[in-house]
Amino acid sequence: MVTTVGTESTFPKLVRNLLLLEHDAIAAYEQTIERLENPAYKQQIAAFKSDHDRHVTELTRLADSLGTDAPTEGDAKQMLTTGKVALASIMGDAAILRAMKSNEEDTVSAYERACEHTEVPAEARRIFEQAAQDERRHRSWMQETSGMA
Repeated sequence: MVTTVGTESTFPKLVRNLLLLEHDAIAAYEQTIERLENPAYKQQIAAFKSDHDRHVTELTRLADSLGTDAPTEGDAKQMLTTGKVALASIMGDAAILRAMKSNEEDTVSAYERACEHTEVPAEARRIFEQAAQDERRHRSWMQETSGMA
């Protein structure tokens, strides 16, 4: 799935769509934790999920400051992010992590574009840059670990 998040015409729409993306990601992380067999992988995925929880908190604060609706759950794309994990689970931990890596590709792209968005104020840009770093770290771990699983 390729996301268009980060291409919005306004800053408030960008924040709202990043929140939807984060809620979709959290649902996929919850599915992953349930389906992984390796306890060390589950622990790492739970730590990554806490980064996404923090992103939701920060984005909700931004949305509130803008007077923008802050979604509290994902949208229809959530079925795609969680569905990939569910299908991959029949092939084991490595396949689950590869599915999650593909989900992380979207969040990395979204935050990289958000960092370049012309309407983003400096404070929000710092939040987006930190989130992009988190997402790159998640993606890298999933790529490395799925090759070893």
